[in-house]
Amino acid sequence: MGQLQKLIHEKLDPSDRTDRVGRYLDLFLITLIAINVAAVVLETVSSINARFHTAFWVIEVISVAVFSVEYIARVWASPEHPEFQDKAHPRLAYMLSPLALIDLLAILPFYLGFLVDMDLRFLRVLRLLRILKLTRYSSAMSMLLDVFREEANAFFAGFFILIVLLVLAASGAYLAEHEVQPDKFGSIPAAMWWAMATLTTVGYGDVTPVTPAGQIFGSLVGVVGIGIAALPAGILASGMADLLRRRRAELTKQLRVALEDGVIDADEEEELEQIRRDLGLSKRVAEEIRDDVQRSRKHAGLGQCPHCGRNLG
Repeated sequence: MGQLQKLIHEKLDPSDRTDRVGRYLDLFLITLIAINVAAVVLETVSSINARFHTAFWVIEVISVAVFSVEYIARVWASPEHPEFQDKAHPRLAYMLSPLALIDLLAILPFYLGFLVDMDLRFLRVLRLLRILKLTRYSSAMSMLLDVFREEANAFFAGFFILIVLLVLAASGAYLAEHEVQPDKFGSIPAAMWWAMATLTTVGYGDVTPVTPAGQIFGSLVGVVGIGIAALPAGILASGMADLLRRRRAELTKQLRVALEDGVIDADEEEELEQIRRDLGLSKRVAEEIRDDVQRSRKHAGLGQCPHCGRNLG
């Protein structure tokens, strides 16, 4: 039983793609996800849906069956995953992980349609969440998820600041405008629409202050909003840069280990290529790192005896 779990994990886990079966399985699932997203989008066109309704239903049933088997197989084989091996309840820990929750959301709308009386159009749109399954096969999306996970505290702090400013901005707009525009600023919750549009620098223009005090206050809120809108972008850019730096440092470390004997053999080359794919780095970046490592080793060896390694100076 343990060998079967290990085999299923090796075929499904994108971190290990050493055989054709794993690559073909990835390609099949990616293609199926793309077909699903296209089908959901086309279903919203009445003329196309009327003509191909049966085909769309067949695609949906087959897709849910495949995705359900995939989800169950991943949960069952999760004790073989290095990240969950040391957990007291590895399957439960896996089920609560972001990628597992995405897999569950991909099939949940189909089953909800049978269990709960809900608007079918709403359930149909929920199926678009299947596009998030591509996160498992995209290094860029995986990197983005890693940044969100690592910078969660910073994002929460930024969101908290936004909430505080939203309440203050709505309160100020209410005090300045509620007598003149009771229909738009008649309460603090009603004024929050204007506050959100202004703080996020969207500025729809459907609600605007008309009193001098309200216009001055609105200008100040707009200036503050420029900084607030840039805050999440700054956190994301900083997190991405830091993650890329650490991933390049990891590949540099592995290259130096492989070059300790001066030669990279075929096994080490294959291992380094696997590490490069796992880290989501391009071949060009990997080649630049390799050139830098080899250049630094060459410069470090110029002042040493080629036979004993002692300093010649």
